[in-house]
Amino acid sequence: QVQVVESGGGLVQAGGSLRLSCSASGRTPSIYAMAWFRQAPGKEREFVAAASWSGATTYYADSVKGRFTISRDNAKKAVYLQMNSLKPEDTAIYYCGSYRSGSYYRKSSYDYWGQGTQVTVSS
Repeated sequence: QVQVVESGGGLVQAGGSLRLSCSASGRTPSIYAMAWFRQAPGKEREFVAAASWSGATTYYADSVKGRFTISRDNAKKAVYLQMNSLKPEDTAIYYCGSYRSGSYYRKSSYDYWGQGTQVTVSS
């Protein structure tokens, strides 16, 4: 069993920054890839960013490339999402997921999720 907890969301003006944190406990999370997804009202949960177990390889959705950075600290069993130059369209609940198998870009590839943290970007 893996427990995932996100934090760091909030309300920010367009152009601002936020840093999300995700802590994972249970099975050895450091050997698994981790990812951030987001879900806006009325929309499907979509891929944002993923990091390999070492953090050396990262993946981003086109919509956030150059603005968001995913990183991880395996000693702290934590994954972070630094979000800069935020836009109103980034408003969503952000979820952290623990990878199981398959494509990093598909939510079905992740088997444990946190409860999410709300990010609201005002224009």
